[in-house]
Amino acid sequence: MSRLHGSGFHFASGLALLGLVAVQLWLPARGGSEAAAAPPRLAAEAFDPLAAARAAGTRVANLEASIPPQCYTRTGARSNPCYACHTASQDPNGMNDWHLQEEYAFSDVGRVNHWTNLFVDRRPAVAAIADDELLRHVREDNYAPLREALAGRTDFTGYAPDLDLAAGFDVDGLARDGSMWRTYAWKPFVGAFWPTNGSTGDAFIRLPTSFRTGLYGHVSTDIYKLNLAVLEAAVAAPRGPAGALAWPTEPLDERVVGVDLDRDGELGVATVLRGLPTHYFGAAARHPVRRGVYPAGTEFLHSVRYLDPDAPGLVAARMKELRYARKVEELDRWAIQRAYEEEFDSRQEGQLPRWRGSPEVGLRGDFGWQLQGFIEDAGGRLRLQTAEEHRFCMGCHNGIGVTVDQTFSFPRKLPGGRGWRYQDLRGMADVPAVGHAEPEYLTYMRRVGGGDELRANDEMLARFFPGGVLDETEVRRAAPGGDRDLAWLLAPSRARALALDKAYWLIVREQSFTRGRDATIAPAANVHREIGETATELAAAGTRHLDGRLQLAWPEVAGLDAPAP
Repeated sequence: MSRLHGSGFHFASGLALLGLVAVQLWLPARGGSEAAAAPPRLAAEAFDPLAAARAAGTRVANLEASIPPQCYTRTGARSNPCYACHTASQDPNGMNDWHLQEEYAFSDVGRVNHWTNLFVDRRPAVAAIADDELLRHVREDNYAPLREALAGRTDFTGYAPDLDLAAGFDVDGLARDGSMWRTYAWKPFVGAFWPTNGSTGDAFIRLPTSFRTGLYGHVSTDIYKLNLAVLEAAVAAPRGPAGALAWPTEPLDERVVGVDLDRDGELGVATVLRGLPTHYFGAAARHPVRRGVYPAGTEFLHSVRYLDPDAPGLVAARMKELRYARKVEELDRWAIQRAYEEEFDSRQEGQLPRWRGSPEVGLRGDFGWQLQGFIEDAGGRLRLQTAEEHRFCMGCHNGIGVTVDQTFSFPRKLPGGRGWRYQDLRGMADVPAVGHAEPEYLTYMRRVGGGDELRANDEMLARFFPGGVLDETEVRRAAPGGDRDLAWLLAPSRARALALDKAYWLIVREQSFTRGRDATIAPAANVHREIGETATELAAAGTRHLDGRLQLAWPEVAGLDAPAP
């Protein structure tokens, strides 16, 4: 276990962390052209989303706030959630941090678990909140008020939300507001980012202007789609001979750029990318394509949302968080490897992390990404995170072994055209990770012994571990060829969804995010309050694994579903 642990953007947890389907109140029906009515709005009185961060200034009580709560898991000899993030990394990721399954490699400060919200018993307070009161809360829109409050602010140089969610997306996933944000569907990262553990969400990507314009500066959705398809293949396909790559795409017009993308000997409409071009297209024609690396200027936007048990996919209108990431610098190969070496050395020496930036512009990691986030104030409005709250985001997006250029969700996008839509787990199967023969979530539940890192999800234990033994036949129902899907596998019951929402709402009311933001109802048992012995029992028990992989063996991608030799 390390001082860093993977969460989703769900950009994390990655997430972290994540959504199911389009919210009917927010988005048009799939394939439709009419935007639906917006959800209820918060009262319009003025508020300053920057005030809390500015008042807190540079104060940071927990200098190791980038260590996620999951890294304090009490593994024992048999429960190993650590493999999912700390693994034998794949080039150009040079972290190779599988040994952190064997030890809690924390600084002296990090040995104390500051996430004390994990140990709070919220059951009486949860029971005191009426269901109707909670549902009114989660069905309010707190995103549009944030946009309005930051629009035109000349004293704020950070990210001001520019995506009009109410306008929705077209059939190709492109925002109708002209912002060039594009939504995509992906398979959530394992564990904490499943809806059964408390949150849903969505994700959007935008490439720099040169990647969406022609050689003469005209905006071209054809060129934008071409460049996004190339980037998807560059980060979603595992390392291997570039010429052997055959990645599914949405229909792409080869005539726009005069390149035979599918290598069929003709210029027409391609639905597969065979091999990677050396450079991107259009005004980005001089920008080289690099495996596992995003171009400078790439942006991600991601919302973490409450659960609405009566909404399609459980996606509530209210956001818990809004997360933004921009790649401000594209490091060359030498600089990437040097950054990994320095990160590795700092961990071994027990150094405290130091982050550049501030809440006003976001915090910048060692690999060129700048992250900024908004979170609810006590009244439910989205406000800029404080300096300490921003640190929480950094651990998962700055040098762990499983990530692809510090990201989680886009390398797990459904391949090609079927992935350019709002997040939706219906019809999605539990495909294996690259190099694995067995379904990814089944493998995770085997190795962890539960449905989350802390083995605290009693509902998942009851559903899939009757008598304490994993019912693999039941879990396999969501695998390819089964009669169920991920929406079934990962959805909580109505009662659990409401309880998780209430537990998180209590944290919001307290504004106690510096003590943890996990939606826990009862005190967690399988968590260290303080690290004494730094070695875990996993090495001695032979339960460490070096095969954690972020990318997936989609059945439509030839050659990726075979287990590693």
